[in-house]
Amino acid sequence: MLTINVAVLLAVVVALRLRRRTEARSRNDEKLTVVIVLVLGLLLAPTTLGQGLMDVVNQLVSGISESSR
Repeated sequence: MLTINVAVLLAVVVALRLRRRTEARSRNDEKLTVVIVLVLGLLLAPTTLGQGLMDVVNQLVSGISESSR
């Protein structure tokens, strides 16, 4: 039996959609991409991967803000 992780499937869809040329996208196409990315973020947020990414981003932002002082 084959199982598909929805977050992985959405990540692949986002990667394929972002590879297209910007000029070829319509406004509705861009809105759909934004919605897909938001859903992907919501799926990743409660996972350990999402928490790890959040920690990395927090450390990066705090390092940048401290270096600019």
